Amino acid sequence: MANQPKPTTFIDPFVDFAFKRIFGSEESKPMLTGLLNQLLDGRKHIVSIEYSKNEHPGEINEEGSAIFDVHCTDADGSTFIIEIQRGYQENIVDRAMFYVSRAASEQCPKGNRKKWAYRLTDIYLIAFLEDFRMPESNPNEYIQDISWAHRRSGKIFSDRMNMIFIEMLNFVKEPEDLVSDLDKWLYALKHLTEFKTRPEYLNGPEFEQLFNLAKYTNLNREERAMYNRNMKYKWDNENVMDYAVKTARREGMEQGLNEGLHKKAVEMASKLKAKEMSFSEIAELTGLSANEIKEL
Repeated sequence: MANQPKPTTFIDPFVDFAFKRIFGSEESKPMLTGLLNQLLDGRKHIVSIEYSKNEHPGEINEEGSAIFDVHCTDADGSTFIIEIQRGYQENIVDRAMFYVSRAASEQCPKGNRKKWAYRLTDIYLIAFLEDFRMPESNPNEYIQDISWAHRRSGKIFSDRMNMIFIEMLNFVKEPEDLVSDLDKWLYALKHLTEFKTRPEYLNGPEFEQLFNLAKYTNLNREERAMYNRNMKYKWDNENVMDYAVKTARREGMEQGLNEGLHKKAVEMASKLKAKEMSFSEIAELTGLSANEIKEL
């Protein structure tokens, strides 16, 4: 039987409605400010934020729009684009670059560009990745913090346009390992649907606000309907993926250990690797060694 959503005390932050409720409402401002300061780790200190429009159309209709999950600015005009991404998408790096470029182009005034003199304020794209890793991911790290750097020296060339990718698959800390507030934030988000109540080790006003906003019984009827639709879509996608993996495994077993099986395993491993599945998971499904998978 296909998996079906199970009721939980707290909503899943990695679906669109829940993410925007938790981080995109007026009452979320102190909470989001605290999280951003933790992620920036002293590079700048944000005192307050203001939410901006989420949809950013092109200059002509044919260009289409860029739609951000959460978009805000701080007191000095720095721009923050906060996104969730549940599954790997082709050209995801290019998409991230497009988002920060669109945010940069919108800083250009419609008139008197000479007086503006191309003075950009800082732009940060912060993306939470739920079920996949970025290319060249290090399994021992869960944050990829990217800015423009000199290719040979590694010296920062410009930190005006920044991209921070948080790979939740690589965040494997347990409660006893949580040292920083950022550790606690990521643990709370990753395990939110597993809690019945807020645990004592996630204390403080920001975490109280998080658990209050995320409590399912605090949603009104319309909000519950929106959340349930999001969850059904997520579970439908997971069921499709589970079926594809089980079918591939069954077909491989039926062919036996022969040359044809190996060829099929290589083909499947190549597809799974392109989807950023971990080497250990690919090895389990295909029977190939880590070295064989690495060389694909």
